[in-house]
Amino acid sequence: MTSISANLRFVDFDNVASDILLYQVISAIDAANAFLDNMSAATDDITAKQALADIMTFDHINLALDRSWGILSHLNSVMSNDEIRHVHHELLPKLSAYSTRVGQHQPLFSRYQTIVNDTAFFAALEPARARAIELALRSFELSGVALPKAEQENFAAIQSELSTLSATFSDHILDATQAYALALKPEQLAGLTESGLALLADAGEQFKARELASGALTQAEIDALPTPYYVASLNIPVYLAVMTHADDRNLRETLYRAYVTRASEFDKHTNAKGESLNNAYIMSQILQLRVQKAKLLGFDNYAEVSLSTKMADSVTEVETFLRDLAEQATPAAKQDLAQLQKYAQDYGITELQPWDSAYVAEKVKQSEFSLSQEEIRPYFPLPKVISGLFAIVERLYGIKVQEHSKSVSRWHDEVSFYQLFDADDNLLGGFYFDLFARSGKRGGAWMSGFQSRYTYAEQNHEQLPVCFMVGNFTPALDGKPSLLTHDEVLTLFHEFGHGLHHLLTQVTVSDVAGVNGVEWDAVELPSQFMENWAWDAEGIALISSHVETGEPLPKDKLAALLAVKNFQSGMQTLRQIEFALFDLLIHAQTPALDYDGILATLNTVRDDIAIMQTPDYNRFANGFSHIFAGGYAAGYYSYKWAELLSADAFSKFEEDGIFNPITGKAFRETILSVGGSFPAKTNFENFRGRSASIDALLRHSGFDNAKNDDAANTESNAQIDDQTNAQTNAQTTREVI
Repeated sequence: MTSISANLRFVDFDNVASDILLYQVISAIDAANAFLDNMSAATDDITAKQALADIMTFDHINLALDRSWGILSHLNSVMSNDEIRHVHHELLPKLSAYSTRVGQHQPLFSRYQTIVNDTAFFAALEPARARAIELALRSFELSGVALPKAEQENFAAIQSELSTLSATFSDHILDATQAYALALKPEQLAGLTESGLALLADAGEQFKARELASGALTQAEIDALPTPYYVASLNIPVYLAVMTHADDRNLRETLYRAYVTRASEFDKHTNAKGESLNNAYIMSQILQLRVQKAKLLGFDNYAEVSLSTKMADSVTEVETFLRDLAEQATPAAKQDLAQLQKYAQDYGITELQPWDSAYVAEKVKQSEFSLSQEEIRPYFPLPKVISGLFAIVERLYGIKVQEHSKSVSRWHDEVSFYQLFDADDNLLGGFYFDLFARSGKRGGAWMSGFQSRYTYAEQNHEQLPVCFMVGNFTPALDGKPSLLTHDEVLTLFHEFGHGLHHLLTQVTVSDVAGVNGVEWDAVELPSQFMENWAWDAEGIALISSHVETGEPLPKDKLAALLAVKNFQSGMQTLRQIEFALFDLLIHAQTPALDYDGILATLNTVRDDIAIMQTPDYNRFANGFSHIFAGGYAAGYYSYKWAELLSADAFSKFEEDGIFNPITGKAFRETILSVGGSFPAKTNFENFRGRSASIDALLRHSGFDNAKNDDAANTESNAQIDDQTNAQTNAQTTREVI
């Protein structure tokens, strides 16, 4: 169990160069195009068996492209610099053109049709291969394979421009986030915790290095700055440290305004070329192009395009689900608000504002639950959390994890690498952890399924799954390991749930292996499901021990942590529904909305859903990367949809015992192992024995006991933070790539 398998096909990150990756991507595209050029358009005399052989050969040729582009796009996310970004963006139009050509290639499409039309042959295929073919045919349709030539060319141009606009949107968010730095005076530090001050001092050192490297400050000017030099930034660990603990209300307001106006008309930062970072025009252009794409494909709006590949059947079904859930959550949310407003008075805050909510919420936790994130942080040192996480999945699924960081090349010294084995010591796959915030790394947390499980017998080729799991956690400071808040623990468990979905697959058809081929509104099921073990007393015992004494989390703090699970869950749920409904509605509009229309729609949703107003200057939408630069367009509701599935799935463990190995084996075999080889609804019902029910979600959220409170209903003018609540932020920045 100690060897490194060749089937993991490691990347030599020590010798990766952007110009080499550029060459590899272009060469891979050329090779694939050459195969398509030579593919006969005549299919009358091609058997289904030969058609399948052609398809499998083409899939194998594309491995080289998947690999080289996967490395480049990953580095652009975690180690971005001008050189990597330039090459990445230079390739986007070429990749888009190639992808569109594949999706509109009639001879290739015909081969898929030949297989399906041979009913006996198709029926005899293994389920994974049959499912991959069905999904491929749908993909052809959504790529405009049936369009006239002129419209196909228009479709290709739209796809190319969308890829470029989305990348620019993401660039603007990263640049705006990293451009902001606010040096703090001693009097502004009141209330900040020891760990928070360490983060601010570390941000100060990064600021000095950046200013020196750019020539903005000389070495003499750097030397004249105080040590430690405390700087507030918009990187999430620093931002949350200030918003949660700083007594200086003006400082919190200043930082809040900077955060929620990133990449908007209020953001005066520019990129290296001196260009504005305002995303307003890009957002309206993306929506216009998506509507044009939908119309070409015969849909009324882009939301219909998005939902055509998901579990949910229609815009109406999703909107009804979201509004019904909002109705269930509103009584609890009003109680949450009343609680914050009551405590705000004790701190001289007569009118609760967005920049107060995280600060006051922390005071409520300390008073009502005798719990502070800072008090429990020392009990969650990252090495202990990771070892406990591995122990949990070993008990659940009979798998083992072994670190091999020193044996493989990595893109950064902070990155670690692990191999995953089954109970019989058979290698299942490998994964990288890149968990700390740093310059050049985009915010949030995600799992990238870099390499899928895949077998191609004709060339004796077998590869095991490999993935990257990325976070932006509090780094190790002052000689201590990284100490996580419980919210960061939840995020780690969430991403590891995605990772298990990718790694534990037994499917060898890569298009439906792991997370591939899984409906987007079900792909969050394994990730949200995994979070439950970070809320369970037995699970917490495995992941916690004091960084200095090794003592377990005391019973009183454990009880307080469990009691606080549903703290502010009503308000958090409404915020998620607000994001999801906004996303759905702007993509259900035809004609496409301009920037003013986007903001107006968001305000309308807030009027319908939110129980408080948001400042007029808030430009949350300008930083909504999930829908403008990710895969969640008209699909952000997936988090809540999948949360229903995950809560109902976990209720089976609550019935049988949360470490019941039989139930764990069943979840692994019906959900994790099968990937996208069957519809998600079928997989869920195979595990649960019935259709999904909302009851467990309501119970887990604390809504089944929520009652209307007249006092809560009378409060009106307070406002809630968009992104400063730590748990809400952790939820809204997760994504699968």
